[in-house]
Amino acid sequence: MNAYSHTHLKCDLFGVSHFHDRSHCLFNNRTWSASHVPDIIGTSHLNRRGYTSTTISYQVMEHMQTNVVAKEYSDDLLITSSYESTMEALSSLITHKKRGDTSSVGGKYGKLERMSIYLKILGLEEKIDGLRIIHVAGTKGKGSTCTFCEAILRECGFRTGLFTSPHLIDVRERFRINGLDITEDRFLPYFWSCWGQLEEKVTEDLPMPPLFQFLTLLALKIFICEQVDVAIIEVGLGGKRDSTNVINKPVVCGITSLGMDHIETLGNTLGQIASHKAGIFKPHIPAFVVPQLPEAMDVIHEVAEGLAVPLGVVPPLDCEKMDGFKLSLSGDHQSINAGLAVALSKCWLQRTGNWEKLFRKQEILEGDLPEPFCRGLSTAHLSGRAQIVYDTSLKSYNSSKDPESSSGDLIFYLDGAHSPESMEVCGRWFSTAVKGNQKTSSRLRVENAEQVLGNGHIQYGSGKMEEPYETSRQILLFNCMEVRDPQALLPQLVNTCVSSGIHFSKALFVPSMSSYSKVTSAASVIPENFSRDLSWQFKLQRFWEKMIHGKEVDIVMDAELEIDAAKVLPYEFLYEDASHCSPVDNRFSHSAVIPSLPLAISWLRDCVKRNPSVRIQVLVTGSLHLVGDVLKLLKR
Repeated sequence: MNAYSHTHLKCDLFGVSHFHDRSHCLFNNRTWSASHVPDIIGTSHLNRRGYTSTTISYQVMEHMQTNVVAKEYSDDLLITSSYESTMEALSSLITHKKRGDTSSVGGKYGKLERMSIYLKILGLEEKIDGLRIIHVAGTKGKGSTCTFCEAILRECGFRTGLFTSPHLIDVRERFRINGLDITEDRFLPYFWSCWGQLEEKVTEDLPMPPLFQFLTLLALKIFICEQVDVAIIEVGLGGKRDSTNVINKPVVCGITSLGMDHIETLGNTLGQIASHKAGIFKPHIPAFVVPQLPEAMDVIHEVAEGLAVPLGVVPPLDCEKMDGFKLSLSGDHQSINAGLAVALSKCWLQRTGNWEKLFRKQEILEGDLPEPFCRGLSTAHLSGRAQIVYDTSLKSYNSSKDPESSSGDLIFYLDGAHSPESMEVCGRWFSTAVKGNQKTSSRLRVENAEQVLGNGHIQYGSGKMEEPYETSRQILLFNCMEVRDPQALLPQLVNTCVSSGIHFSKALFVPSMSSYSKVTSAASVIPENFSRDLSWQFKLQRFWEKMIHGKEVDIVMDAELEIDAAKVLPYEFLYEDASHCSPVDNRFSHSAVIPSLPLAISWLRDCVKRNPSVRIQVLVTGSLHLVGDVLKLLKR
């Protein structure tokens, strides 16, 4: 029996309405043979379980004046029914196996020249301008600003496309259509169409694009074929030489807050970094920027003047102007991102001729926000940034126990901060959120359905009122990439929290489950094996103990013994202080290394189950990879 078969699918992808007409097509009229299959699923793998040779019949909707003409095309398109195999294909495009790797991609073309060639191969070069793009660069707040823009313009009635990075759980998070992640059944045909066209043209001088370049091309392909009215594109890294900078005619550009990050690529001064970010400016195209330090602002002004760019400096949003609505993304810093999003969205509406159409009958005073803007700002959602999640696993545990012996509460505070500036912002947000919980005199017992409470909060269940918790513990769950400097991150976080009266009881250092060299999805198998290399985690731990105690912690253990000791963390450790804890078994007075994230989550849950009067509040930060891994575990 064959492991694959021919299946005829009808893909009706284009039943949408628009503010303007454009012609699009999903695939070139071409036949894929076995020779066009990517190497990752080459002909030798066609009999593997999970692949189907699929003949897809799809419709291409073309606007001709007021009529929509549907043309059916039929191609033999070999695609995989296994989504995980698509992740394998994406993983094969990762050229830098760890951050900071500057090895060359190969070929004779530079990045942007290569991107232009790829666009021609895909037939997208002449169509990009029709996307009417908002292009956003920056160090902090790019994703939030883009998300706010998308929500605002969607609330104004436009069909939106949003491209952001990185993803936390599934790569499809990077591509949103009308506020929703692209579905798997839409993603796969677009993916394999791009893959096949590019793979067919591979030469020694023109290799397959690296991962982010491919995803950028895929985003443009998706948004063109999905006929979005506006595409909001977040820069990946820098700006000047970023893959997204093949966008030559955006409607408007924006720069969020700048800071010291990616210095190995962008330079070790704020001015050098600002020069890269301002590299997305295009001649005579309006741009907006949030207030910056003088070193950065001077460079941005210089670049803008050289290109005759009308540049606006946007103050933080006055939330009193939101007419009772509240920003959906938590943290005081979000008013900065929201202010920029409002300016970008308004400029986009004006330059596309839609501001007057939408609001000509309304008297909107300077500085006032139209209602669709307020609705967008109050409903935008971005996972892993100042997000609060109540653990759900305890619900089933409680339901099987007598109410008198039920468990305590476990709350995760998720923020992917990974620069000194964002660590300070994260510390302020966490402190405010924790103090808000401490002021609550009663709580809801987790029992039934999930409730989204707004401002990044997710609470599972609703129920009866209980007495306040007798014991509260704040735990730091931390990891960061080895190219980052923990001496610049951890003190900033701790000092910010301490200044607000919040102290971490313990710090847990864990390796991330996700790998820099592999793309995974929500369905990917969670590895059960422990990491055998915890040298980075122990380095983080030793720095933490030195920071807490004010002196060097000098202890050397055999690596295997360290790992074996790290596998077992007793419940009592949560309540131990310096006088009861010795570093002899890997447990310093304030911290521990745990060799896997599932073990860390399991230990935290066990602590809560053992003590019904404890509330454990866990700040997960230092890496978006770590945040995504925690979200993945909590959803299972």
